[in-house]
Amino acid sequence: MRYTGLLYRALNPRWHREPLSGEGARLHGGRFNPKGAPALYTALSIATAIRETNQVGTLQPTTVVAYEADLEPVFDAEDAAAPAAYDTALEMLAAGDWRLRMRDEGKSPSQRLAERLVADGFVGMRVRSFARGAGEDDLVMVVWSWGPSLPARLTVVDDAGRLA
Repeated sequence: MRYTGLLYRALNPRWHREPLSGEGARLHGGRFNPKGAPALYTALSIATAIRETNQVGTLQPTTVVAYEADLEPVFDAEDAAAPAAYDTALEMLAAGDWRLRMRDEGKSPSQRLAERLVADGFVGMRVRSFARGAGEDDLVMVVWSWGPSLPARLTVVDDAGRLA
């Protein structure tokens, strides 16, 4: 699928001057990226972005950033046929033990899926948020490849230069 529109990300203020770095995900790994692979975890709504970045504990300081996106191809995990084509079920994507599996096995099943998708040319994945309190309509866009031009154009909305 192709995605064009706005995406939102609630950043740890440590990264607010580098909203396109993906460095935090590269250093620590995430549900859909192993350690060493940069990724941007964005959301289709501001509320979902805040839920995603504050999954543990109480709301922490956060910088919310908007991005203009034109991404293709995007793996659409919301289309039931797409995960099935990769022998994947929603339960595997939603598994809360991905951090333990990453620690014990080196990579979690969801991280291995992400590697397969990247190898198959996908620049990102649209998937339901599994953050605490998220509903079926809370969607995230995990972006593995991005830059200033197509097919994976992602630009920060900062008309007033507030991040400079």
